[in-house]
Amino acid sequence: MDRRSFVRVSSTLAGSTIWHWLPKNGGAQEESKSTGDWSGWRGPNNNGIAAEGQIPPTSWSTETNVVWKSSIKGRGHSTPIIIGEKVIFTTADDKLETQHVVCHHRESGRRVWMREINKGGFPKLIHTSNSHATPTPSASDGRIFAAFNNHHSVQLAALSLNGEVIWKRNVGPYQPQKYEYGYAPSPLLHESLVIVASEFDGDSFLYGLDQKTGREVWRTPRPRNLTYSSPIIGDVAGRKQLLMSGSNLICSYDPANGRELWKTPGISSVTCGTMVWEGDLVFASGGYPKKETLAVRADGSGKVVWRNREKCYEPSLLAHRGYVYGVNTGGIVICWEAKTGKLMWKQRLGGPIGASPVLAGNHIYCANQRGVTFVIKPDPDKFMLVAENRLGDEVFATPTIVDSKIFLRVADRSSGSRKEWLYCLASQ
Repeated sequence: MDRRSFVRVSSTLAGSTIWHWLPKNGGAQEESKSTGDWSGWRGPNNNGIAAEGQIPPTSWSTETNVVWKSSIKGRGHSTPIIIGEKVIFTTADDKLETQHVVCHHRESGRRVWMREINKGGFPKLIHTSNSHATPTPSASDGRIFAAFNNHHSVQLAALSLNGEVIWKRNVGPYQPQKYEYGYAPSPLLHESLVIVASEFDGDSFLYGLDQKTGREVWRTPRPRNLTYSSPIIGDVAGRKQLLMSGSNLICSYDPANGRELWKTPGISSVTCGTMVWEGDLVFASGGYPKKETLAVRADGSGKVVWRNREKCYEPSLLAHRGYVYGVNTGGIVICWEAKTGKLMWKQRLGGPIGASPVLAGNHIYCANQRGVTFVIKPDPDKFMLVAENRLGDEVFATPTIVDSKIFLRVADRSSGSRKEWLYCLASQ
């Protein structure tokens, strides 16, 4: 979009302040020209790496490089996904006990629709760092899939891109007893299936459901142990593998039928981060009760290639050009050689950190819970901090980067009460 032909204005919609660009001639807004979507958790390649050719900004503020800013009702940690002209995420109202899927217009930030999926049945307790709308939705073939925890179960809803509910079902039980910290795994799409995890100290499963009907296609038992990691599919060691960490195991499944391919003892009992891969190696990190990061050969041998006592508990890892980058909850960023586990460098940024790092335009973007996004060069030879940028005073959602724009969900308490905002950032 040529900014010279547009003017930046603000408006109010249902009490929401929105910044957006309008044509100077008063005509219709320019159509979105996408070079790709960000259709689910961890982006277009399931690994936290944006599409090639991105040149997102490395610096911003409330007044600089902001394309628009839009108000969000409620609270949530889900990462926005981008489908064509739509920005989609989930949110929840803790007092009313309602959970919604929300859509904003990609070019203007205007809220297009907000669909209530559930009312009531919230768990009595969750962790203060969690929310009732933490899983990131996924989208494919004109449908949006969103997962929530309510009524002692995992609820999955399928919606059209216009916000119409196509189907909704309680997938399976979710009622942890030992640690009542809430729910976090994001739904995962594979061909005609949507894959959902429900793992707690009860009857735990991975579920494969038909995207069109919600019918259960397969169900694979998981250990009776609480964990928060999202399943992910990687093209690794010559085949597609459904990867999952937690319960003192690294596991691989066939995503078509849920059949176990291999498993390796290791990692912590409880994990939050999503696994990554490079070549024939997969990498995982966890943090309770023990600290561990490890690499496993994914050829079926289950061989542990290297391991250490570092803990990247909530944020997921990044694997890029022969190196693995991790950020621990305390705000320390670490670089290892992927094949050997050799420590290349280790540097304190500042935490706590709950969001996962994202790589785009040869920069790593990592936001902490205090509203600061660090921009780092992925250089294995030395730590290179490019910039620190603050928006609001709380960030849990991972940044989304499409068309050289950053979509960032933040919260601000400067007015005396907590308020969430969705920003679109671009170099101008």
